[in-house]
Amino acid sequence: MSLRIINPDELGAPKGFSHGVLAPEGGRLLFVAGQNASRDEKGVEAEIRSDFVRQFAMALGRVLCVVREAGGGPEDIGRMTIFVTDMPAYHSGRARLGAAYRELMGRHFPAMSLVEVTKLVDEGAIVEIEATAVLSPRSSGGEEAG
Repeated sequence: MSLRIINPDELGAPKGFSHGVLAPEGGRLLFVAGQNASRDEKGVEAEIRSDFVRQFAMALGRVLCVVREAGGGPEDIGRMTIFVTDMPAYHSGRARLGAAYRELMGRHFPAMSLVEVTKLVDEGAIVEIEATAVLSPRSSGGEEAG
């Protein structure tokens, strides 16, 4: 599905996100639950608990796993919300974060929000990402909600 990026001149040029993303008529919405670096009920592995960039990359990779399972790709993501527990870690890791982002998403920048929170549900998680993707009507994959 081809999303149309909406960046009005009067809002200034965004960097690393888009001001708006318009979905084509007939697209199917995929809502991706918040994903983080936790692999199971034990939480995030000790060796990456303080590694902001690795946790970001793992969370984004998990979002993309859901999107791919539904028949889409990074270019189908229209919106992302990134929750972080440490805004200074985000700011200090921006160069590495940008590289990790481009490795997974390429040059596609959906509408995004970044929110600092006190704590995330899974033990040791410092980044969580949720997303909305728009898939073509013929995309398939996944399973029915029960």
